[in-house]
Amino acid sequence: MTVKEASSEETPYGRYVTSEGWFVHNLSNALAVRNEEKGGAMYPIEPRESPFDDFGVNVRVLWPGGPCALYHAEGVQEGFLVLTGECTLIVEEEERPLRQWEYFHCPADTPHVIVGAGDGPCAILMIGARPEVETLRYPVSEVAAKYGASVGKETGDPDEAYADWPGEYLPMRLEWPLDSGTKP
Repeated sequence: MTVKEASSEETPYGRYVTSEGWFVHNLSNALAVRNEEKGGAMYPIEPRESPFDDFGVNVRVLWPGGPCALYHAEGVQEGFLVLTGECTLIVEEEERPLRQWEYFHCPADTPHVIVGAGDGPCAILMIGARPEVETLRYPVSEVAAKYGASVGKETGDPDEAYADWPGEYLPMRLEWPLDSGTKP
């Protein structure tokens, strides 16, 4: 059985994959999306119309003080590899610095969030299992709240958790390699 190459589309903000199949995708030419107020920028590597069945993957770019999400625990394992820059991992109410090439293995049901740190942007490869039924928990975290990354009341509903999360994600083009002059 032959697997066909995925199709892709060029936009003013970069190229993105549009179908199932194998592909090679260079981030220096890729579409990125950003949240001007929180969440930094993200390269959505998976095709929008047909996300991967078994795992999710993206590269997130964070600026100092910007969280990638709200403090949460998922019912599946995840992995995070810092590609460049520095960030702060908040896991089980503890802060840990992460630098280039450090990897965080996150077992299922481990509360965590990552926040940008240092003098410039950091890029993180994020990979997580994709279950048939997603289980999420957003606990209240005093440590994550210092970074604006905690819910005010525990919930398992992402819509409720992110109801106050500002802004929407808009397309952009990021220049690689990232440097301290690169802004969202």
